[in-house]
Amino acid sequence: MEPVDSSAGEWLPTLALALAIFLGSMFVILAVNPLIKGPPKVLEIAKDFEKYPLIEKQELSHDTRKFTFALPEGYVLGLPTGQHMTLKFTNKDGQSVQRSYTPVTDNDSIGKVSFVIKVYKAGVHPKFPDGGQMSQHLESLSIGDKILMKGPKGHMEYFGNGKFKVKPLGKKMQERSCNAIGMMAGGTGITPMLQILHAIFRNPNDMTRVKLIYANQTEKDILVQRELEALQKEFPDRFSLHYTLDKAPDGWKYSEGFINKDMIEKHLIIPGSQQQFFMCGPPPMIKFACIPGLAELGYSDQDHVTF
Repeated sequence: MEPVDSSAGEWLPTLALALAIFLGSMFVILAVNPLIKGPPKVLEIAKDFEKYPLIEKQELSHDTRKFTFALPEGYVLGLPTGQHMTLKFTNKDGQSVQRSYTPVTDNDSIGKVSFVIKVYKAGVHPKFPDGGQMSQHLESLSIGDKILMKGPKGHMEYFGNGKFKVKPLGKKMQERSCNAIGMMAGGTGITPMLQILHAIFRNPNDMTRVKLIYANQTEKDILVQRELEALQKEFPDRFSLHYTLDKAPDGWKYSEGFINKDMIEKHLIIPGSQQQFFMCGPPPMIKFACIPGLAELGYSDQDHVTF
């Protein structure tokens, strides 16, 4: 019979302590390292409005802000590309006010969603003496205040590689495809375009070419300018950017005036391509500039989408 090793009892407590330290360390790593937690959860917010707190308000221009709201920890919005969210509040008269906006954050942004919104203040525009109810309400919010939000909403969804579905007003859902997109945006109408640009250029398998005409009143009104120009620099063969202003400064190298047929033909059309056109901006711009300009060049309702 082998003699019993009396030293075994001496190292057992040491082994137990080492094991406890190891397991404790692994617990801490798993708890604090989001990369080990697995994929984030997609928020399900379509059924009803829920409250989300404001966590950041950034001034982008004299009348435009970026509002960022917190999502539950570890969640992403997961909004289909081309869709938007609806925000709601109750005004001082007890009336419900709702407006829809396209997020500028990507679908993989964990724990937050941001919107770029122009604030229409009371007493500024004679045709709208009361200003914008929702935008002024958002401007009045303090950090920590909450807004009601739900979604997704919208009549268009982009799937990638130039494929998308759209439901024109009063018509059935249509599936379309293209290898090139011409975008026309005015003011904050750039937000749905930016959402689609992100989807295209962050997908290595999407080779869709894009040209964008972005219209504003003055140079200081141009939103997300640095981001757009960074995309153009990174993808010079696939993304072209052109501006037009109502009032151009001296030495301005882009266009001045409303979007028209000549501007579309020179800066938007990609000859020999199977091209679709996406538009978002003030209704007069779409109705009296963009659509007539496309029509003069032979394009029909089947060739464009208005957000």
